Amino acid sequence: MNGRGSVLLLTAPALVLMAVFLIGPLLAVIALSFTSYQLGAPSLSFVGMANYIEMTEDATVRISLANTLIYVGVVVPVSVGLGLGAALLIEADPSLRGFYRASYFLPVMATLIAMAIVWEFMLDARFGAVNMLLRAMGLGPYDFLHDRKLVLYTLAGIGVWQNVGFNMVLFMAGLTAVPRELYEAAAVDGAGRGFERFKLVTWPMLGPVTLFTVVITAIRAFQVFDTVKVLTEGGPNKASEVLLHTIYAEAFNFFRNGYAAALVVVFLLFIMALSAVRLFVLGRSRT
Repeated sequence: MNGRGSVLLLTAPALVLMAVFLIGPLLAVIALSFTSYQLGAPSLSFVGMANYIEMTEDATVRISLANTLIYVGVVVPVSVGLGLGAALLIEADPSLRGFYRASYFLPVMATLIAMAIVWEFMLDARFGAVNMLLRAMGLGPYDFLHDRKLVLYTLAGIGVWQNVGFNMVLFMAGLTAVPRELYEAAAVDGAGRGFERFKLVTWPMLGPVTLFTVVITAIRAFQVFDTVKVLTEGGPNKASEVLLHTIYAEAFNFFRNGYAAALVVVFLLFIMALSAVRLFVLGRSRT
């Protein structure tokens, strides 16, 4: 058996699994997006681009897309900034480094649905710990999960809490790759510590890591669903409706699976665009 045949033989199981569990379902979703299929219906009909045209006229889709973009716009910069700050503080003070790493990374490891229930109790307007603290400060109470003006930003705050630890780990990996000689050279030039050292050495060297972290966080933020489903169900009055929850509702509440499939295709296009940026960043960082 020649080399090419050996390669094909070794990769065949992975290719079969990819076709069955990835490519096959993806093609099925794309095909269903052009039909009127409903879950449990004995038949379906080809409707062409009707689902996609309806999507452009659907107010719920516009609201959910806008809410998703606002959520991403809050979570990405705040969690990236806090993750960078946490990484810098931990690297600056080696004492209890392991404890701080575990503390910040714990939300990443925790089951988000279980933690969402904890957040629901903490944010309760009557006996939640957050409002009890605000009352002690002479503020509130605030109904974080039922106020149209607050609910989306409350969910974004939970998203920031979940992503900071992950971003911190990425930045810490980037900080370990910064050559120590550059810091020594900066010290010779009079920028031995503080913001000057960060501006001249750390920040430029963290450029590829920062861009990679932004893209990864954006992908994770676009996939928000668990906290919305558990805490708000998209309410009040769709103030926290996001794209994945809209897809879920169309597929499993209204059984409009053809329309939901079209929404999935649009969602996948967003994720694929962000993934393409991530691959570009990885390629640039390796050259």
